[in-house]
Amino acid sequence: MANKAYYRKLIVEKRAEMAKERAAKKRDNESYARMIKSATSPAGKASYKKSKIDRAESHDRRIERLKLEIARLQVEVTRAPK
Repeated sequence: MANKAYYRKLIVEKRAEMAKERAAKKRDNESYARMIKSATSPAGKASYKKSKIDRAESHDRRIERLKLEIARLQVEVTRAPK
């Protein structure tokens, strides 16, 4: 069983991952918005919109997974020996 410092370190790492994922989501949304705006055909525009939604949902799922991992690690901190 690991000590509290180990779990706290993991929590910090997971929070950093979550911040990176949020930044990636924002960057992807901006990129897809540019592609949608510059699309020449209605089919291309629809395709980019679908891709944007799918990618945003993927980022959201990853962020939720990280939140759950952080919550689990916080419970482990309370259980861990000093």
